[in-house]
Amino acid sequence: MAFIRFVIFGGGVGILSGFAVAQLAAFMPWALANMIVTVASTALCTELHARYTFRKGRGAGWREHWQSAGSASAAYLVTSGAVGVLHLVRPDAATATEQLVYLGASGLAGAGRFVVLRLYVFAIRSTRPVRRQGAGAVPVQLAA
Repeated sequence: MAFIRFVIFGGGVGILSGFAVAQLAAFMPWALANMIVTVASTALCTELHARYTFRKGRGAGWREHWQSAGSASAAYLVTSGAVGVLHLVRPDAATATEQLVYLGASGLAGAGRFVVLRLYVFAIRSTRPVRRQGAGAVPVQLAA
């Protein structure tokens, strides 16, 4: 169920991001437009995923934002790389073609981000300290 929520929130923001990148790219280099949109959309998606996708019951903290930024950086490289290759192969590519490549790369990167967010960023952590005993360790016994 979390994956479906991830697709709805992340995919929805991703589609809006595609339009935003296209609009900004009319005024600046495409990679810069993608960077600006990636930063803004990552902040928004991290909040949405904390509250709704992974149901933390609160907004994302600084730790989650920084960790999410790491996976978003990889997604930025994937989307920029895909569109960069398109521009090399077809410098005159239509905006619609650029959008298809961008959204396809975003979808693939999003699947990877889901795994990172699920297993690392928003993983349930135990608040109890874990005590490990190695070979030769003597267990501590408390007197009653």
